Amino acid sequence: MSTHIFGGEATEEKAENARLSSFVGALALGDLVKSTLGPKGMNKILQSASSGEINVTNDGATILKSIQLDNAAAKILVNISKVQDDEVGDGTTSVCVLAAELLREAEKLIAQKIHPQTIIEGYRIASAAALKALEKSAVDNGKDAAQFRDDLCNIARTTLSSKVLSQDKDYFANLAVDAVLRLKGSTDLEHIQIIKKAGGKLTDSYLDEGFILDKTIGVNCPKRLENAKILIANTSMDTDKIKVFGARLKVDSTGKLAELERAERDKMKAKVDAIATHGINCFVNRQLIYNYPESLLAEKGIMTIEHADFEGVERLSLVTGGEIASTFDRPELVKLGHCELIEEIMIGEDKLIKFSGVAAGQACTVVLRGSTNQMIDEAERSLHDALSVLSQTVKETRIVLGGGCSEMLMSCAVDEEARRVQGKKAIAAESFGRALRQIPTILADNAGYDSSDLVSKLRAAHYDGQSDAGLDMNEGTIGSMRKLGVTESYKLKRQVVLSASEAAEMILRVDDILRATPRRREAV
Repeated sequence: MSTHIFGGEATEEKAENARLSSFVGALALGDLVKSTLGPKGMNKILQSASSGEINVTNDGATILKSIQLDNAAAKILVNISKVQDDEVGDGTTSVCVLAAELLREAEKLIAQKIHPQTIIEGYRIASAAALKALEKSAVDNGKDAAQFRDDLCNIARTTLSSKVLSQDKDYFANLAVDAVLRLKGSTDLEHIQIIKKAGGKLTDSYLDEGFILDKTIGVNCPKRLENAKILIANTSMDTDKIKVFGARLKVDSTGKLAELERAERDKMKAKVDAIATHGINCFVNRQLIYNYPESLLAEKGIMTIEHADFEGVERLSLVTGGEIASTFDRPELVKLGHCELIEEIMIGEDKLIKFSGVAAGQACTVVLRGSTNQMIDEAERSLHDALSVLSQTVKETRIVLGGGCSEMLMSCAVDEEARRVQGKKAIAAESFGRALRQIPTILADNAGYDSSDLVSKLRAAHYDGQSDAGLDMNEGTIGSMRKLGVTESYKLKRQVVLSASEAAEMILRVDDILRATPRRREAV
């Protein structure tokens, strides 16, 4: 006899019910995103209920972040997808689908009365064997600069082939590799700015050396400035406000009012003089610059750029080597930014400011063009994924083969290991291998090919010693991934297997779900 010990509307799901609830949520999420996997994956439209704004995307992390979930296990899959996005930048769909397939296999084993802890032990043995096989198959061309660049281009092409940029993947792969190699081994993508401008077509996008700010140069200022010394500030440059909140002034004549205004103007003039003592010829402010201080600065030959929002100021500070100042009494303590040339440029119909020859030589800007805002947004997400993966690959230079090749390789290694394992753990290890084989199966299904035929041929090819065999998604046959140049980052693949197996383990251990009482909103 069970006794209800929880107060209010708190609920509890036990044993089989809790496990079933976890499996249902995780499998539903896996089925939701698996149709977006691979080069022939489909898009999803995400529509906001409040604003009606739409997003068209096949990026797993974007889809999972946008949906409201009530299922605890489904939320764990969303979290591993976010971690994959933060850690590597790509593979967000793969990690979610693999975790869901591991749980699908575990559900069958539990139906056969195999204990969850036994399944977890089997999964751990299989995971170790899979990662060992993956590491053995990894190739490192980090020492050969020309070969490594080819590897990076192939990784970028493979990453972009499943995105909206797949039609122009060669163009964008080169663009992404050029941008990442400028970072000289750094993984700080803040140095690569992406500016989106609607109009033109995707291949009108280009990589520009230097930094582009989406603002305009002040009135009466030169539109071109060489050897710029830049003071980056976050300070108020307005004269017609009394600076005390809630202040009320009573004057008995217009003369007194004029005196007050004159005092304000003198105060601003002193501030402008203090700014000029820094020996600068360009002043960039995060806030607005009113007409009076703007004219004073122009008279002193100082170019003004106003309302450079917080992100623009932060990034400009990073790439020019300057610090953001808010007081100007001690010029010797302020670190100025430097660049060789500031000029006004046109992109489409818009005027922007370009900073060339900045102190951080690795800084660059990617200007994205496209027919619609949704297309440009998706292009930005695709390019960000490629840049993230490439920057991680520059650090961890090993590569593995894609197109389902690595998964089949790991699956064969797991099957070999399972033969040496005794007891029910062996059945769990075999299930892990089956889950890995689901990745090439889904890739083939999404392309409309006969997945059963292709995956069995792929498995046979690997047992025949063709360790580079994978799915050629253009021809619908088995091909050599090395010759086709379908390569992926070793770090990405490793992270997918680690995250998916850990998430599946965590969900398998659940035998109780406790839900707290919903918080009541008191009527006022």
